[in-house]
Amino acid sequence: MEGVGLIGAIVFGIEAGSIAEKVMSCGNGLLTNLIVGLIGALLGGFVAGLLGISFGGWVGSLVVSTLGAIGLLFLLGLIKRG
Repeated sequence: MEGVGLIGAIVFGIEAGSIAEKVMSCGNGLLTNLIVGLIGALLGGFVAGLLGISFGGWVGSLVVSTLGAIGLLFLLGLIKRG
């Protein structure tokens, strides 16, 4: 998510967390969506970098952030159940 700035990262975090919440059928609030989205963005960007996947623009950043947030919610769900 390079080049989007702090406000852009917050907006992406909220949006990615909201989308991940709907996909994973979780009942989270706005603050939780923000935290999950921001951590998911970092996680998604890190994994995409390791795999050599380049993404560009707002749409690519949102997709990678959302996939990272979904992965994070999945891992948290495994930890809660296990």
